[in-house]
Amino acid sequence: MEFSHNDNNNLPLTKFESMLKTNHVLFFDSEEFENIIHHYLNQGKIALAKKAIKLGLDQHPTSINLKLFKVEVFVFEDNLPEADTLLNELHSLDPMNEEIYIQKANVYSKKDNHEQAIEVLKKALQLTDDVVDLYSLIGMEYLFLDQFEEAKTYFMKCLESDLNDYSALYNIIYCFEFLKQHEEAISYLNLFLDKNPYCEVAWHQLGKQYFTLKDYNKALTSFDFAIISDDTFVGAYLERGKVLEKLKRYEDAIENYTITLQLDEPTSFALLRIGSCYEKLNNDDLALQFYDRTVHEDPLLDKGWIAITRFYNRKKNYQKALYFINRAINIDSENVTYWKLYSQINHRLNFYEEAERGFKKTLELGNYELNTWLSRGDLLIKLGEPQAAIYNFEQALDFYPESAELEYRLAGLYFSLNENNKGTFHLKNGLRLNEEYAFIIEELFPKVSNKLFVKNLLKTNP
Repeated sequence: MEFSHNDNNNLPLTKFESMLKTNHVLFFDSEEFENIIHHYLNQGKIALAKKAIKLGLDQHPTSINLKLFKVEVFVFEDNLPEADTLLNELHSLDPMNEEIYIQKANVYSKKDNHEQAIEVLKKALQLTDDVVDLYSLIGMEYLFLDQFEEAKTYFMKCLESDLNDYSALYNIIYCFEFLKQHEEAISYLNLFLDKNPYCEVAWHQLGKQYFTLKDYNKALTSFDFAIISDDTFVGAYLERGKVLEKLKRYEDAIENYTITLQLDEPTSFALLRIGSCYEKLNNDDLALQFYDRTVHEDPLLDKGWIAITRFYNRKKNYQKALYFINRAINIDSENVTYWKLYSQINHRLNFYEEAERGFKKTLELGNYELNTWLSRGDLLIKLGEPQAAIYNFEQALDFYPESAELEYRLAGLYFSLNENNKGTFHLKNGLRLNEEYAFIIEELFPKVSNKLFVKNLLKTNP
């Protein structure tokens, strides 16, 4: 029984809390203690649950259910040896109690011994008629093992026993999706909907499968049925909006996203999508208005800052773009995409030192794309820092040892520094890898390309 301070069933709880304040020990039957402990555990009040367990066992020392609550707390606190010891004692007293097996499986699971947990849970299945929760627990253990087919089987058993077990339905679809079995998921959901035609969750999931397969018309129909089943289903309106965007029906998409703002607290996702739709409709004022609302609603959503920065980028208003990307970086300085945009914008504004700094930060954050190394190195060349550029390109060669673009740049740099042996080595590597990139020498190092021996190397090496 779940207690509530708004009903008449909370007398044992009130009596218990009064006892704690006065230190007068009162008597409760074991079931009352169980309800009190259950209440505190659900509320996350572990200290009070432990007090109730201790007092309960003082008054009812042979109660197996109260001892099982003690096991539950041991497991919660990662005191697994104590939990194991107590469970073994309880098993010897009541070997047919399925809850003992469930808690034993919980201990195994905590130890990452999921195979053993499954074995114990399957034994528990033989001891009870209430199998739905056990099917779910077994399914979760299979998920921990990444055995998605087996997990799917047990979650399906849950749903067969209880058509309203939406948690099981979500887990089934998760397994289908992980296995990339979208067609199979569609078949399963259609069979489920034959039995439960007004299940908005199933229609919603069906629409998402069709969306993944780019069958947008069927996806739209599925989300329509989800909304018919529950016209307050925010998720269905959001997904319907996404489909309408794919169909380039931007005004209809805006209408669906707007409905979600009326049904619930505004989400940054909906505001962002509305802004994007208005931008596609060339309504810049409203697009900006919703992008602003997006970053105000959720400053940590990088997609909002990226959208507003790219908006100004497309308009070639680089000062405004820079203003917003700087704001974004002030909020999250570890975001690689922000730093890449920062570098690109500064480059367009001819702020080469800032652009180079941005690419350097991008690399420090682990973004090792070839284009990042090339862009940073080219900026270092422009800034008159050949040694730093060489170091940058040589680091890049560790990641891209067969890159002609890197070899030609290193060749040009070494020739500029009159280190002709090294220059020749890299130039020959570049020519071997891809002759067509030889224009890099002329483009980035015009003085080098005019040197006679470099011209001869370019001619004589195929």
